[in-house]
Amino acid sequence: MKRTLCLSLATALLAGMAFSTQAAEEEFYGVIESRPQTAIGTWVVSGRKLDVTKKTELEEKHGPLVVGACVEVEIEDGLVEEIETKKKEKCAK
Repeated sequence: MKRTLCLSLATALLAGMAFSTQAAEEEFYGVIESRPQTAIGTWVVSGRKLDVTKKTELEEKHGPLVVGACVEVEIEDGLVEEIETKKKEKCAK
């Protein structure tokens, strides 16, 4: 009985450790609704407030990062990693 309980606890702990080490990643498409004059600061993309820092990669492959532009946003562990312009069709609903 003790051996089974120990094995069960060890398995549960290892499973929890594997889960907790996975990065929380998210990607979404949206339209820039507002952004600061400089790149750093709070942006609003499709109703979501995003804190852009100097570490955030800004890519203008399909036009400038201006209000009304369609973008793809990549977030990892709660930090905005990248904002990249995309073709308007990606944001069409």
